[in-house]
Amino acid sequence: MSLEDPRQSAKVSYPLFDVLFLTVCAVITGAEGWEDIEDFGRAHLDWLQDKGLFKEGLPVHDTIARLISRLDAEQFQRCFVRWVNSLCEATEGQFIAIDGKVLRGSYDRNSRQSTIHMVSAFCTQNKLVLGQVKTDAKSNEITAIPELLKLLEIKGCLISIDAIACQKSIAETIVEGGGDYLLAVKGNQENLYKAVKSELKSADGETVKSQTETKHGRIEVREYRVLPAPKSEPFSDWFGIKSIGEAISFRYDKSGKKCSLEYRYYISSRELSAQEFAIGVRDHWGIENSLHWVLDTAFSEDDCQIYRENAPQVLAAIRHMAINMLRNDTSRKASIRRKTKMAAMEIGYLEQILAENLGGE
Repeated sequence: MSLEDPRQSAKVSYPLFDVLFLTVCAVITGAEGWEDIEDFGRAHLDWLQDKGLFKEGLPVHDTIARLISRLDAEQFQRCFVRWVNSLCEATEGQFIAIDGKVLRGSYDRNSRQSTIHMVSAFCTQNKLVLGQVKTDAKSNEITAIPELLKLLEIKGCLISIDAIACQKSIAETIVEGGGDYLLAVKGNQENLYKAVKSELKSADGETVKSQTETKHGRIEVREYRVLPAPKSEPFSDWFGIKSIGEAISFRYDKSGKKCSLEYRYYISSRELSAQEFAIGVRDHWGIENSLHWVLDTAFSEDDCQIYRENAPQVLAAIRHMAINMLRNDTSRKASIRRKTKMAAMEIGYLEQILAENLGGE
C-alpha cells in the first residue's frame, strides 16, 4: 500500500516524501501546528538538504497545510498499520485495548462541523498504537470499531473495549478474526447486564485480589471474580461467549474522607482465569494513561485548532507515529514529553530515533 500524492504532477514543487518527513520530524520534536512545522524546517534546513530533501527550498506553512489536509486519510491509516507491523511483529497473547478520543480542537466554527473522534487500538504490553480510524460522533464508534478491526492482525489477541462496543456484531467480528473479546457490560445491554450481575451474585467463582494501592491521597483495593458463562439465554445469544467476570473497586479518599464502591461487569470469549481477567481489565485503562493523557500533555492534542479537510485525522496518526517512535527508543530513560524536548535540542538524538524506527532511511 502506497500513499498517493493528491496534487497534479505538473504542479508539484515539493515532493510528498519531503513534506511528510518534515512533518513527522517536527511532530516528534513537539510541533503542534503548521507554523511550528515550518519553523522546525527553517531551523534545520541545512540538515534536511544534506539528506537530499527540499532542494528548491522550504515550503511555507500554508503549503504544508494544503498538502497534508488533502491526503487520503484511509490510505494513510493503512500505511500506518503496515509500518507498525514492520516495527513489531504481532504475537499471540497480546492484550489490545480499543477506545475513542475526541479531538476537541477539530471543531470548525465556520461550517459548524462537529469535532471528530479517533478510535485507536493500543497494545498494552509494548504500549504501541496499532491503528486508528475516524468517526464523526461518539455513537458512531459502533460502526468505526469493525473498520479498525479489519486493519489489525488480531489472531490470538484479547481485545478489550468499553460498554459502547458491547454489540453482538462486534463480538462476532472479533472471534471470526481469530481473536477473543473482553467487553464491558452496562445498561445499553440491559438483559445481559442483569443476567451477568445476577449470576455473579449467586454463584462462587475464582477470585483474585490485587494489592492495595495508595496514590495521590487515595487508597484503592480491587477484587476480580470470573465464572464460566452459562449456556442459557441471554448468554447463548453472544457469539463464542465462555466467561463472565466482575471487577470490584473500593476507594477511600483521605483528603475528602469519602468512600466509594464500584462493581463492573464483563463478558469474554476466552476461558479466563481470575488473574488473566484482572490483567485484561486493568490493562484496558492503560490506553487512557499511556496514550490519551500523553497525547494531551506531550503533544497538546486537545489544544490543536486544526480542522481543514483530512488534516485532523492525518495529524492524529502522525502523533501516534511520534509516540510509537519515542517509546520504541530505549537509549534514554525519560518521559515522552522529555524525549520530545531532547529530540528538538539534539539533532543527533532525532536521527537516532528515525534510524531505529525507519530502518535508517
